[in-house]
Amino acid sequence: MKFSKVLFNGMLALAATAAFAAPKAVKIGGVAPLSGPVAVYGVECKNGIDLAVEEINAAGGINGAKIVFICEDDEGDAAKSVNAYKKLVSKDKARIVIGSLTSGCTLAITQLAQAQKVLQIAPAATAPAITDAGNFIFRTCFIDPFQGRVGGKFAADNLGCKKAAILYDIGNDYSVGLMENFEKEFKAQGGSVVAKESYGTGDKDFNAQLTKIKAAKPDVVYLPDYYGTVALIAKQLRAQGINTPIVGADGWDGLTENAGDEVLNGYYSNHYAEDSTSPAVQKFVKAFQKKYNKAPNSFAALGYDSVYMLKDAMLKAGTTKDVAKIRAAYEATNGDYVTGHITFDAKRNPVKSAVMIKLVKKDGKLSAAYEATVDVK
Repeated sequence: MKFSKVLFNGMLALAATAAFAAPKAVKIGGVAPLSGPVAVYGVECKNGIDLAVEEINAAGGINGAKIVFICEDDEGDAAKSVNAYKKLVSKDKARIVIGSLTSGCTLAITQLAQAQKVLQIAPAATAPAITDAGNFIFRTCFIDPFQGRVGGKFAADNLGCKKAAILYDIGNDYSVGLMENFEKEFKAQGGSVVAKESYGTGDKDFNAQLTKIKAAKPDVVYLPDYYGTVALIAKQLRAQGINTPIVGADGWDGLTENAGDEVLNGYYSNHYAEDSTSPAVQKFVKAFQKKYNKAPNSFAALGYDSVYMLKDAMLKAGTTKDVAKIRAAYEATNGDYVTGHITFDAKRNPVKSAVMIKLVKKDGKLSAAYEATVDVK
């Protein structure tokens, strides 16, 4: 009996020592559209995050603590983004949240995150207002004004276009912001906008607007929208005999799986190019292809970078738990990642270049290929 009691007490002591010594898990919440009309964004971003988590944990975690990533599907719906965020923070006790992916869904939770001092990282939400909520809100991507201007400069300088037409979604802040900044930069580069037509979110027939655009005889058409809508527009645009180059932004990422030859002679601004010769890019692409048997898009790269930037911030801060210290270290980011060398400006937006991607046919399949690196001051 006495021996059993000693043994029992010894086991309790060992268990207590082990519990004390073992670092607690690093819990990270995620909000993403894993289903719905922009599911490509969420699924691919989560794939990139999962890969980073797997690599970091396999290497021993962060100071011995393993990352646990808990991701909720918001279906691309802002109200569901709020519900997902509340579940992660209240039930799962996450103090760091990556997401959501689109600007509208991300904006729905920024005020909550700031008020609760939850570190929120938006991998791909490009609307400028995202970080206005306060100093706990960051993003991994560049912002709409920047990539709108990149598109305008590329169309004028690289493609040599003089007359642009723009077709945009008047009810979508992402589309409107890109349109305004493309127009501004294209004109600054000596070009003119000969037609500017709009449509409503969810519209399927664009022939009336395209008839007006065709009559204006542009030598480039700018289409600032998400891949699903762009695929519809491009098909109708080509059917009307408009064979000019078409230019867009990062929302086009997903066209290679959702469109056909109608998007050839198309170019879009993006966060990275999978065929870049950068060692960091090639290491990521190789690991991603091995795990998922497909090439990663920019949303995967942005998710992957978000996790590695968090890891670096935690190591620099010397803690995986003190969110205020992690936030300060994250803001001081200055390093090379898959989507480029990243630092933050005063509003916690990354300072980095953009690449222009060309849609091409490769081995009979629609593919994305690096075209140029573009920067605007």
